[in-house]
Formats: sequence, C-alpha cells, structure tokens
Amino acid sequence: MQLTVLYDAACPLCSRFRAWLAGQRLLVPVRLVPAGSAEARTLFPTLDHARTLAEITVVGDDGSVWTHERAWVMCLWATRAHRGLAERLARPAWLPLARGAAGTAAGLRHLMAPSSGAGGDYPDDCAGSCSPRVAHQQG
Repeated sequence: MQLTVLYDAACPLCSRFRAWLAGQRLLVPVRLVPAGSAEARTLFPTLDHARTLAEITVVGDDGSVWTHERAWVMCLWATRAHRGLAERLARPAWLPLARGAAGTAAGLRHLMAPSSGAGGDYPDDCAGSCSPRVAHQQG
C-alpha cells in the first residue's frame, strides 16, 4: 500500500504539515504531491483538482480517496508514532478532532490559532479550508 497526499503548496499550514510528514518514520509509504500540479493531474486525471486545492486529499494506490478529517487521519495513520492516535480519531465521535490533532502532532498549534484579525500567516489566495478560522458573515 502507498498513499499520495495532495496538499496546497501555497498554504503555510499545508506546506509545514507536508514537511513534518516527510520527516516522519512511516509504516506506509507516502508520496507528497502539490495539489493542482501537472504531476497531480497526470497521476489522478479523474479527480476534481480545484477541490484538492481547497482541502487536503489523500489517495490510496487502490483508488480510495479521503478528504477533510479522514484525510488528516490517514496522514497520521501512515506514521509510526501516530498510528494509534489515528485509529482512535477514525471513530465517528472523535473524527471532528482529527484536523486539530494532526496539526498538534506536527507542532503547528501556532498556525491553528491565527493571530487577531490578520488570519495568521495564510496568504490572501489560500482557500482557508484547512484553517479552523470561522467564516465571516456578511451583514
């Protein structure tokens, strides 16, 4: 089994998580590919690549696709140190905590709580869906 992680290379959170994942001892090989890239489009021509830019996506070598919280769980599951955590987070009651747990495991807590008003260090063109920021309502 091999997993391919499609991440937003323009997003600081995704890029830092990618670097953390690349440095982990893995139980399952992981290929890290920028979402929306030519490589991603060649590897997975039937995926909605605009969607992969909006949310981390994990693809198994059998064609399985995980997005949102399940994708974060799969990233943790691939690691030696965090497989047990991933198995607990995969339970329905715990699944909503997966994104935060992945960020915490990767030491990215400072990015999970953006600074006041500015939205942390997310670029203006970041989709923001990997951020826990609350969407502003227009009044």
